[in-house]
Amino acid sequence: MSDWMETLPTAAQDFLDGQKLDEVECIISDLPGIARGKAVPASKFARQDYFHLPDSIFYQTITGDWGEAADANEGFIERDMILKPDMSTATAAPWTGDWTLQVIHDAYDRKERPIPFAPRNVLKRVVELYNKEGMKPVVAPEMEFYLVARNLDPAQSIQPMMGRSGRPAAARQAYSMTAVDEFGPVIDDIYDFAEAQGFEIDGITQEGGAGQLEINLRHGNPVKLADEVFYFKRLIREAALRHDCFATFMAKPIADEPGSAMHIHHSILDIETGDNLFSGPQGGETDAFYYFIGGLQKYLPAAIAVLAPYVNSYRRYVKDHAAPINLEWGRDNRTTGIRIPLSGPVSRRVENRLAGMDCNPYLGIAASLACGYLGIKNEVRPSKQFRGDAYEGEGDIPRVLGQALDEFDEAQELHEILGPEFARVYSIVKRTEYEEFLQVISPWEREHLLLNV
Repeated sequence: MSDWMETLPTAAQDFLDGQKLDEVECIISDLPGIARGKAVPASKFARQDYFHLPDSIFYQTITGDWGEAADANEGFIERDMILKPDMSTATAAPWTGDWTLQVIHDAYDRKERPIPFAPRNVLKRVVELYNKEGMKPVVAPEMEFYLVARNLDPAQSIQPMMGRSGRPAAARQAYSMTAVDEFGPVIDDIYDFAEAQGFEIDGITQEGGAGQLEINLRHGNPVKLADEVFYFKRLIREAALRHDCFATFMAKPIADEPGSAMHIHHSILDIETGDNLFSGPQGGETDAFYYFIGGLQKYLPAAIAVLAPYVNSYRRYVKDHAAPINLEWGRDNRTTGIRIPLSGPVSRRVENRLAGMDCNPYLGIAASLACGYLGIKNEVRPSKQFRGDAYEGEGDIPRVLGQALDEFDEAQELHEILGPEFARVYSIVKRTEYEEFLQVISPWEREHLLLNV
């Protein structure tokens, strides 16, 4: 085993035990969260300290078009970035036909400065702001997704997958073990792939939608957890394809079913003592706890464009459909946008329920932490705790992507935390996508407007 392979994470070494490494996938997340990069022979990877990709990968929309105006310097010339591996992220690609590792890379310019609109760099920037204040953010994401029948025609609606029993997956079976068993072979592969990659799953449950599952991850470092979600999306898709179905992380893939969220649990530790800053010496709730909630309430409307990045994302925010419609906060209340789960003082945390599973995990976690950070720095007091059914209240978050982008563009304080250059590029790319969508005529328009207006 060569020197660099001896420093691999334990799970990667175990995966390769007794095997010859064939290939290394050098990857990085673009703005949507798609893995971009190159696959190289293991022998070549061992000789290279970095590789190049054009910066235009961050200007590309989800449809493959380009937000060319995002390149503000010399025009759209696609300069090469320097991508350096973070070997702590090396992990198996167990679904491949040969012995392959994946390694996440970080993006730098020619002067060794982090590319400001690379999603992993955005999250690192926010974490570093906390660290400079003596604070260590901790997060735990929950991933909801659907297993659906293969869909080869975008004009056809998405259908639930066929379960082990030979019947389509049924809705409204939340927490049913029988429903989970329907997807047994897919779940077995998810567990096997996760184990090979060294990921610890805290649990898998059936959610309320037909074929909708949730995976919980153990709490930890925000960058590490975002890496895991980034990896998990690919892992789950690969497991589904082995069993003739698709895994989708769309926020709202099926019209009459609940949407899929990426709930984010946050706590903040004191770097010196390791104590939870949300709990005082006697176990009570601290000012930092309330300021964090206040920051989410004040700044999340401007961050929704990051947490809900597509036109489909806003179909999830429907009253009484297991997704929040406002920014109320409450204890152990799943109708509020901001929930305080049951816990002891040591594990006191704040759950943001607004992020969709379609968001880029690096950017979604960064935006959520940024809002809480601003709340702490600006000592923002939250509203009174909400009691009862928050769906009975009024919605106070943007309802369409265009409105969300308008609010994002005006949020200068948020831009300073996430990075002004990131905010500029993100807005241009997302507006390019939105304009593409507005050029599409939907079946609803043809059905109801063609002969009636």
